[in-house]
Amino acid sequence: GLDMTRRDLQGEMKKQGRPWCIGKAYDHSAPIGPITLAADAGDVNNAPIWLQVNGSDRQRSNVNKLIWNVAETIEHLSAAWELQPGDLIYTGTPEGVNAVVRGDLLVGAVEGLTPLSVSIG
Repeated sequence: GLDMTRRDLQGEMKKQGRPWCIGKAYDHSAPIGPITLAADAGDVNNAPIWLQVNGSDRQRSNVNKLIWNVAETIEHLSAAWELQPGDLIYTGTPEGVNAVVRGDLLVGAVEGLTPLSVSIG
């Protein structure tokens, strides 16, 4: 999935000293690709992860650079919430965050998973 942020809304809420979740939880803010069974995904703990915008690399890293690996992330989150099959966990993003504009084509992927394509409307 893509973890999108409306920086304009986030910034305005920060200026007002208010929670900025509105900048993270707007309509269509978290597009997701097809679900892949863990057994079919390969070694996602050491998988390259990338985002291209209009065919050019915007972000490129590896899942092994996360602060916590996948299992540790699930362990930490399940201590605070009851996680259920089908729950989605977005971990944030590698370096390279930048704005997108109407007409941009985003293609994101984690090796072993089906790439996700999103056109900004």
